[in-house]
Amino acid sequence: MIRFVLLDLDDTILDFRAAEHAALRKALTSLSVPAGEAVLARYSVINGEHWKRLERGEITRAELKTARFCALFREFGVAAPADEAAHRYEALLGGEAPLLPGAAEVLPALAARYRLFAVTNGTAATQHRRIAGADLARFFEQIFISEEVGAPKPERAYFEACFAAIPGFCRAEAVIVGDSLTSDIAGGVRAGIRTVWFNPAHAPTPDAPRVDAQFAALSELPALLEGM
Repeated sequence: MIRFVLLDLDDTILDFRAAEHAALRKALTSLSVPAGEAVLARYSVINGEHWKRLERGEITRAELKTARFCALFREFGVAAPADEAAHRYEALLGGEAPLLPGAAEVLPALAARYRLFAVTNGTAATQHRRIAGADLARFFEQIFISEEVGAPKPERAYFEACFAAIPGFCRAEAVIVGDSLTSDIAGGVRAGIRTVWFNPAHAPTPDAPRVDAQFAALSELPALLEGM
């Protein structure tokens, strides 16, 4: 039986892609940098690559914030300050918190049935603003942001710190739900809890990391957890 649900936020509950594009377009425009769809799409790829480097311990969070803009500007031949772009983007991202379809309905259903915890790798100041903007805190017993925890998903240290902070926590009764195989699912496997992959694109199930269950729409999640 599941009692503890660790729920990822970005691209699981919050529509991070929409938030990212809105904030990025405003930040780049304010620096007179072209912000067409090709630039926005390429930034998403570069940003994802840099977050994976962070997960592997290759760069620090502070380096990530500027390095992704350095890479973007270098690729497009833009002479703009990467550090200022990073600062403006982070400030603007905090004001963008659209929910994914079904999130508004599934959150109260999960909160009524389980002990619900948010687990996110986002920057603390930005995530707190977005969580407040979307009025999410009321659904969660605790919110664990990696910058405050001191380690990112998928590191075991992140999960151990979360588990230690949850009264009465039991691994056998816990599950992590998230969209990222490298962050959420791999982290859950390392931490010794069951994993549920949010897979709206119907991507092939990998051999590793281990996926215990998966779903394609948030409306499917309550029934899935009930059956685990």
